[in-house]
Amino acid sequence: MRHAAPAPSPLDDTDAPLADPPTRKQLFAGFFMLGVTAFGGALPLAHRALVEKRRWLSNAEFTDLLGLCQFLPGGNIINMSVAIGMRFRGVSGALAALMGLILAPSLIVISLGAVYDRFQHDPHIQHFFAGLAAAAAGLLISMAIKITLPLRRKLPLMGIVVAGFVAIAILRWPLLPTMLVLTPLSVLVTWKSGL
Repeated sequence: MRHAAPAPSPLDDTDAPLADPPTRKQLFAGFFMLGVTAFGGALPLAHRALVEKRRWLSNAEFTDLLGLCQFLPGGNIINMSVAIGMRFRGVSGALAALMGLILAPSLIVISLGAVYDRFQHDPHIQHFFAGLAAAAAGLLISMAIKITLPLRRKLPLMGIVVAGFVAIAILRWPLLPTMLVLTPLSVLVTWKSGL
């Protein structure tokens, strides 16, 4: 039986041993905690929970899975919960992970929506949401750096990362056409360079 190793440094790309595959109950509980704590920035917290803390996935596996989940329609973290649940426990694992992820946030967001509807013009509430947006942006930047680290030694792929950033963040090109160009290009570059 494999035991979870101490979490490696986020800057360390070693292949530390992974934990045993999670049960359906562990999938539900893990994604439930993620859903409860991940307001506005689920992917950075998902990386910390799935790679660094629980060791269900390696950093490289998380990056690969995130790439697939971003290409598919729907929310990235929702796609990821289904993919991880399916990987470890099949359809029932996918359902357990998905239900764990969306149960608490659905109830909380419905409640907060009712409160926000009533108090949205209050300056204190406006400042509160502006602060939350800033914190979420910081988490997103942190996660982007962490998932880019496995690619740092693969210059051709880093070129595609930079091209994607420039196209979407600077040139403000639409996401779908950019993905339709860069995805086959990244597959071709990976295949040709034997990465």
